[in-house]
This record gives sequence, C-alpha cells and structure tokens, in this order.
Amino acid sequence: MKFQSTRNKNLRLDSAETIVKGLSEDGGLFVPVEIPVLGKGEITELSKLSYCERAKRIFSKFMTDFSEEELFECAKGAYIGKFENDEPTPLVKLGENVYMLELWHGPTCAFKDMALQILPRFLVKSSEKAGDGKKIVILTATSGDTGKAALEGFCDVEGTEIIVFYPDNGVSKIQQLQMQTQKGENVSVCGVKGNFDDTQTAVKKIFTDENIRAKLGENGKRFSSANSINVGRLLPQIVYYISAYADLVADGEISEGETVNVTVPTGNFGNILAAYYAKQMGVPFGKLICASNANNVLTDFLSTGEYNVNRDFYMTESPSMDILVSSNLERLIFELSGKDDGYVRAVMESLREHGEYSVPDEILSKIKEHFAAGFTDDIGAENRIKMLFEEYSYLCDTHTAVAVEVYEKYKSETGDKTKTIIASTASPYKFPRAVLKAISGENEPDDFEAAKKIEVLSGLSMPKQLSELSEKEPRFTNVCEREEMADFVLSTAGGDF
Repeated sequence: MKFQSTRNKNLRLDSAETIVKGLSEDGGLFVPVEIPVLGKGEITELSKLSYCERAKRIFSKFMTDFSEEELFECAKGAYIGKFENDEPTPLVKLGENVYMLELWHGPTCAFKDMALQILPRFLVKSSEKAGDGKKIVILTATSGDTGKAALEGFCDVEGTEIIVFYPDNGVSKIQQLQMQTQKGENVSVCGVKGNFDDTQTAVKKIFTDENIRAKLGENGKRFSSANSINVGRLLPQIVYYISAYADLVADGEISEGETVNVTVPTGNFGNILAAYYAKQMGVPFGKLICASNANNVLTDFLSTGEYNVNRDFYMTESPSMDILVSSNLERLIFELSGKDDGYVRAVMESLREHGEYSVPDEILSKIKEHFAAGFTDDIGAENRIKMLFEEYSYLCDTHTAVAVEVYEKYKSETGDKTKTIIASTASPYKFPRAVLKAISGENEPDDFEAAKKIEVLSGLSMPKQLSELSEKEPRFTNVCEREEMADFVLSTAGGDF
C-alpha cells in the first residue's frame, strides 16, 4: 500500500514515511493510492474481536510496511489503560433508531484521543523505519480539542517536541486550561490573536517554508503534524466507524449488510471523511450527514458545490467547529474528481487567492450521493441538549447537540428513518457553562461552579482530569500575532537559528 499527495499523485510513499512527513512539500495531503475493501463476512468476524484486534486488522490493510505485531502493540499502548475501559468507543442507544457513538472516554475527554493516543506510537515506529535520524517537531493548530489531545499523546515521547497554537479567546476556558497546564519537558503552547483559520493557515505556511525547514534541518530536526492533515490521524478514525458498525452487528441491533446512516459534527471535515473512507471499504453506510454550527460553509458546499470563506465568522458555543477553511475537504475532492491532482491544485489555488471555488455538477452529484448536510445555531443546540436531558436523561456537549439537532432536521425533511450512528465528540463537562444553561436556564460565569451544579442535576460526575484543572497554575501564557508564529517556532524548537 502506498500513499500519494492530493497535489502530485506521482509522489508515492509507504505509510511510515507518510506519517513522518505529515504534509507533502507541495502542500498536498496524503491519501491511499487504493482504498482496501473488507472481505465478505469480515464485519461479522470483526464483531467477535476486541477493539484493539479490530484496529490491528484494519490498520494492516493500509500500513503494509508495519507487521501485525507492531500494529497490535501500538493499539494496545494507545487504548489499554488509557480510557475508562478497554472498549473505548461505547454505543448508547437513544430511542428506536439512534445510537450515540461516545468517542470521549479518553484522557482529554474528546474524540481526538482516539487518534492522538496512537499517533505518537505510529510516529516513533515510522521514524525508525523511514526517518533520517532527525528529531521530530510536531507543529499543530487547534480549534480546541486537538491541542490538548496532541500534547497529552506526545508528552515526553523521546525524539519529539510539540508546539501547539490555539486561537486566543477562541476556545472554551476548560480547553484553554487543559493546554496551558500541560506537563512535559518537550511541549510548548501559544495563543494566537485571530481565529482558527488564521492559525491553521499560518501553521501550513510554516510547514512548507523552505527556509524554516532548512534551519530546522541544520539543527537535526524536521517537522511533522498531529493535525488531521496527517494520515496517521485519519486511519484511527476509520477504525472507530467500522468498529461501531461491528458493535451493532454484535449486539444484534442490525444484521451484516443492513444500511446505517452516520451523523458527524465537524468543522475541518476529517471526522466525517473517515466515515466516507469506511463506506468506500465496504461498510454499508447510507447517508453521511454533515452537521455544522453557524459557520456553515460545509453545509453550503455539500448542498451547492460552491465553497466560499468570504463570509462572517462566528464564535459559538461549539468552538471546535468554528472553522471556515476545512482542510480535509481536499481529500474528498481528490477522490471524487477521479484523483485529478491538477484539478485539486487549481481548486486549492483558487481558495488561497480568492477564498472560494466551485466544483462541477459531476462532482456535486457524487457528493449528494453520499452526503447530506445541515446546520444549527447555539439556540438550536441548547434546545437539543435540554430535550435530550429531559427525554432520555442523556447529557451531551454542545458539538454533539449540533449533530443531533441536524439529524432531527434531516429526518423530518426526508422521512428517512434509517438507523443512525451519531458521533458524540466531547464530554459535556468540557463546556459546562453552556450545558448548564441548556438544562437549567442558569447563567453561571464560572466553569467549575457550573460543573458542580451539573453534577447535582444529572448525577454524572465531572471527569477527574477536568475537575483537577481548577487547582493547576498555567505554565504557558504566551500570546502572539500571526506574523510572529514562525519566530516562536524557531525560538522554541531549538536553539540558535
């Protein structure tokens, strides 16, 4: 199995080198040259296995330069003893046809743990296989959850350093404290004056800056990424969608071959893209329902084929989705254009120069074959949190509420009652003020006081790793302008440049 760049399909690498690079030098994202297909009856076989065994089997279809023993070792290291139990992605049934796929039972209480607990293990082994002996500098932009999950995953991992940038005042108080109080000798965190798109664009520019890369190289270092642009992030996400379907088979909720829809709250498109790849592998997913908040650029694109970031940017109560430039969409366009790297280059250049592009009807029809899309605002999400709590005693966070609200709108508009998996992406305690307001109407300005009140109302305890934040002093309080990010990287990553 090889991986190729979306902007130069003649560039083909093994998975190890792909993971070490993170992003292609041409700015493209790596994708598998061919998508492997599950064998007949294989989902039933998977349904009888543990999560780690499922992961090993699925990884082995993509990462053919790794042994199954290596992959199983990575999976066990990531998922055993790090989550609430050894089956890290429980399904909770709500009503007749809805299944909440809870992806937030890991060390940072967000779905990013599913990928970022295993990525450092992939990276260390990949560096041994394909590396050049240089120390790896992980450079990451975050809209809230990726940053802490990456910091936790790479904390004191030998041969690595990690630098995380987040939009100042663009994440929740809990998310910010999680990053600012991170332990570890190889970690650095900095806020950026601007939104996530500003931060992500600057990180990509630093990644592909030949002068900066050369300076790092002179000091025995090289960049890699923990963002979803790294294929090592994407593959673990594919696993949990396949595993969720296998769990429905194992639980007798469906028979193998029965169609199931999937709803995903997403801003950067990576999480729902993983469901698309699982579908291409042969999992009988029907509609992939893309749920957005008020920053509904994806809803417009998936509905019309027109992508335009020249619009108002909204800071919402679901901040991890406050994104207008959805990086992983490039991978979908590459696949649906028949792997036309020239077309992808032109589209991405249009986005860079004009902030917009459009795809032809041929591609739009393929998009609509697989995807549906919708959005809701903070009020819609707040009402949905309240309804779920009152009807099912189920507590969800603001991002998951966006997904449920969009799903209910989709079902009402289409009459589609197909059984549906909804990705639940974060603990409600990562956004306690918004959740408390939703279930009680109370405006409590302090996150930790809000959390205590939720505990009383719900009987659900705040995860220890979040409650302990109130007692920790921030280590990292730097804030810089976008134009200063490169200087921060060079001064942090090492030394005398």
